[in-house]
Amino acid sequence: MKQTLTHPVVVGGGPVGLVLALSLQQSGVPVTVLEAQPPGAIYGDGRALALSSGTRQVLEQLGVWNALESKVTAIDTIHVSQQKGFGRALLKAGEHQLPALGYVVSYGALMQALDARIAESSSGLEIQYQVPVQNLHMDANAAEITFQTAGATDTQSTDVIATPLAIIADGGRSLESIPGLVRETKHYGHDALVGLVQTELPHRNIAYERFTPFGPMALLPNGEHFSLVWTGEQTYIDQIAALDDAAFLQALHQAFGDRVGKFLHIGKRGRFPLKLSKLEQTFPAHCVVIGNAAQTMHPVAGQGFNVGIRDAMALARNITASSAAEWGTVHRLAEYHQSRARDTGRGLIFTDFLVNVFSNDLIGVGLLRGAGLGALSMLPFARRLLVNKMSYGS
Repeated sequence: MKQTLTHPVVVGGGPVGLVLALSLQQSGVPVTVLEAQPPGAIYGDGRALALSSGTRQVLEQLGVWNALESKVTAIDTIHVSQQKGFGRALLKAGEHQLPALGYVVSYGALMQALDARIAESSSGLEIQYQVPVQNLHMDANAAEITFQTAGATDTQSTDVIATPLAIIADGGRSLESIPGLVRETKHYGHDALVGLVQTELPHRNIAYERFTPFGPMALLPNGEHFSLVWTGEQTYIDQIAALDDAAFLQALHQAFGDRVGKFLHIGKRGRFPLKLSKLEQTFPAHCVVIGNAAQTMHPVAGQGFNVGIRDAMALARNITASSAAEWGTVHRLAEYHQSRARDTGRGLIFTDFLVNVFSNDLIGVGLLRGAGLGALSMLPFARRLLVNKMSYGS
């Protein structure tokens, strides 16, 4: 069955896609969301997300924050240091007149809060579940999205929606069907090992970012524990991942130091490869790509998810400032891409710089890292620039 719509369609019902859909709905723009999974499928997903102050403001604006606030852990201070070297820096929320520098929440909890907000007033916002997208096709007049019929077990059973603007917010899965797309990718040869750790001392709402010769590692306050992100070359992470829990906790203590006392327990560990990627070829009309589908960043400094939220809000502003006849047109999409180029470009450069400069053991680099951290500690304007970058992308 083919259906022709006159409003935007979002492919991907994750946080970035739903933030965009909510923003459009609340601005009076009808929107349809196509989601591959069934409703509530990832409510149990415990992956930790670091929300910036800017993202909190977006969630407040959309009426989501009240349902989420009891489930987040505030980051009041960020402690930055390097292993086997001098220099450290402290970033404090109070110095920048912020209620917190950021917040840690599980992916599942954020999805529940977004779904609850949509359920309160779903007029003008339709979500179709269990409809994996199989193909995208753009012509001069519209984007055509082919997806598996809801509830069908046969992948040959499909439906088609034609829309003036298809918005890809599914991490890029639906783009795999399109030949010729150019994506610039840098594989770091590093993996991230993640898990929830219990420590001897309370976190006191302090997040730790520690740079080691193997790669950055972070401890983010999460409930009564810490969410660990331990990155390094794949061969190094192979060795760490193979350790039993007792040996793993000992290795973690050796790498991190004594600031939180002993490491007492590690939960289920996860692992994923790290890369930097950017979609170089964009569509001239009727289709736009946002979030991780458009760019993927190293998790150092927690930029990627928040950049995706800023993508969503910038696109929502672009759409609501346009007439319906302009949705998906060449000049409107060009305006959107121009509005996002600076933030996304700087985010990619910033995270890549941190990985390259703060995560190697070349002679003299340790001294430069220490000097940089010392300067950050002593210069209020430098701390302000860094906090503004992490919070708002500016």
